Amino acid sequence: QVELVESGGGSVQSGGSLTLSCAGSGYTFSQYCMGWLRQAPGKEREGIASIAVNGNTKYIDSVQGRFSISRDSAKNTLALQMNNLKPEDTGIYYCSVAQTVPRCEPQFLPTSHLVGDWGQGTQVTVSS
Repeated sequence: QVELVESGGGSVQSGGSLTLSCAGSGYTFSQYCMGWLRQAPGKEREGIASIAVNGNTKYIDSVQGRFSISRDSAKNTLALQMNNLKPEDTGIYYCSVAQTVPRCEPQFLPTSHLVGDWGQGTQVTVSS
């Protein structure tokens, strides 16, 4: 059974925008710390945005002010609005349901993934 499915990626020029979406099954998103991660070529996954059960959001400095994470509890979906994209944003983006975490913050996402297998992710390519 597919539990997390990411979509919405694509190829854009610098300064462009994309909206990513994550649909889930088997988990009620509103009951968990949720987040988005990305994996640049040749690098490990890094958490970039998180949203807590109470709705509080956190971002890493490099995307602060450009990205916005949100959750639609009724649809059980997670979104990431990305504006003013830069070439360094290029990578595969993944949605995550977090297990036990000290705090619902991006840096804890890579080691707190509740779903055993990562989804296929969605590719974001930003050209200069």
